[in-house]
Amino acid sequence: MTAACGLASTGCEGDTEGMRAYEEVADFIARRGPREVAEFRPFAQTRDRVSELLRKEKDPGLNSEERRELDHYEDLELLMNLAKARARQLLLHEQ
Repeated sequence: MTAACGLASTGCEGDTEGMRAYEEVADFIARRGPREVAEFRPFAQTRDRVSELLRKEKDPGLNSEERRELDHYEDLELLMNLAKARARQLLLHEQ
């Protein structure tokens, strides 16, 4: 896996250093436009591709390229979820 930690795919959730790096990037993203980050949704084409990979993962299985692709999507989802949570906190403090 080429991601910083591969948190979504390698089960290193306990890796506080790797998680800290994700949190730093998420905080950076959230501060650039909290409302836009909180409301972000991937394009339909991306959502469809992830759904396709998840279906394939359960049925016949994924080849190594598809596994890496799904791992990257999972890492991005983790990062965006962290950024969205931070953005929502920032928006609450603005009120």
